[in-house]
Amino acid sequence: MEDAMVVSVQRDLYGNGRLVKASDLSLGPRQCMPSSQSTATTVIFKQGLQDCGNTLQMTSGYLIYSTYLTYSPTPSRNSPIIRSNSAVIPIQCYYVRHGNVSSNAIKPTWIPFASTISAEERLSFSLKLMNDDWSALRTSTVFTLGDIFHIEASVDTTNHVPMKIFVDSCVATLSPDATSSPHYEIIAQNGCLLDGKQEDSSSAFRSPRPTPDRLQFTVDAFRFVGSDNSMIYITCNLRAVAENQVPDPMNKACSFSKSNNLWTALAGTSNICGCCDSGNCATGQSRGLYSRYPGQRGFKREAASGILEQENGSATLGPLLVVAADQGQNLDVADGEQALDMADMEQALPVTQASGPIELWMFVVIVSLSIFLTVPGVLFGVSVIKKRYSSQRG
Repeated sequence: MEDAMVVSVQRDLYGNGRLVKASDLSLGPRQCMPSSQSTATTVIFKQGLQDCGNTLQMTSGYLIYSTYLTYSPTPSRNSPIIRSNSAVIPIQCYYVRHGNVSSNAIKPTWIPFASTISAEERLSFSLKLMNDDWSALRTSTVFTLGDIFHIEASVDTTNHVPMKIFVDSCVATLSPDATSSPHYEIIAQNGCLLDGKQEDSSSAFRSPRPTPDRLQFTVDAFRFVGSDNSMIYITCNLRAVAENQVPDPMNKACSFSKSNNLWTALAGTSNICGCCDSGNCATGQSRGLYSRYPGQRGFKREAASGILEQENGSATLGPLLVVAADQGQNLDVADGEQALDMADMEQALPVTQASGPIELWMFVVIVSLSIFLTVPGVLFGVSVIKKRYSSQRG
């Protein structure tokens, strides 16, 4: 709707004929409950776009409000068991952005001087989830461990001088609040992709940069310890600078090369990445997004001519649902059946590996017994033939 979202949930959520309880369903991080419009077969949620802890993401063409539906089954009264799997379902509402709030556009009769142009309301930052070949937006936000997040940071410079974007920092959390705990730093120190330094990670900035106003990087999917499934939000502190900005320790995109055991810069000389390990890249400047809330504007600096040199902003990507690799298979198992878990597989593995030598030993024994039993039989047969042959001749 214009200022609200309506979510209709069939109580036969899994399509197996078993109706879920309306009280086991909630919407968003704030766990908003169903409305009174719910029926015997359908659960209805009607909430404002800003309610329930929903997050807002802005792109060049859309305003995207993101939330999720949570199903947490509870046991029946006086019963210690449940018969359903829990579920988390991402939901996104797309609203087309319009350039004018009025129906009639106003055409200016004069062109202002460059020194009077302000871009504070014209620059918008965004994070986008791309498909594997970067050709389009990824339609699914569900990942398994082993997948890769393909992330594109961009700044909309419509009606503005060309700008170049940098990613100063990125943090992953379990809620839209970037200051919540637990949190994991993906990028820090003004463009150092720290996650790529982990032993089990191949995260890196993509080279070459597609355009000055876009910057792409990959992050290996992960989940937080203590949960098989993680609803992850990635919040990044983004910064737009003049397009002709020369890369330096404050304006960089650095990936860690494990083969060379050193930091490499997407553009410029690699010595600008030397501060990624020393930790002094952001000397004299606000050092991350923890001092701001998502979406809040940072500082800007203007040159003597009055033209904007840089502007900060933040954007949030998510929720991204990361599930265990076998989660989908387990959900397809019929009632009463049990899936073999990893512990059972590990216990069975040594038996399987040892079966080769056992079968070879048995084969040798069988062949030996066959030879042992066959040779006397052959000798006995030869003896009989000789006796018959001698009697015939006699």
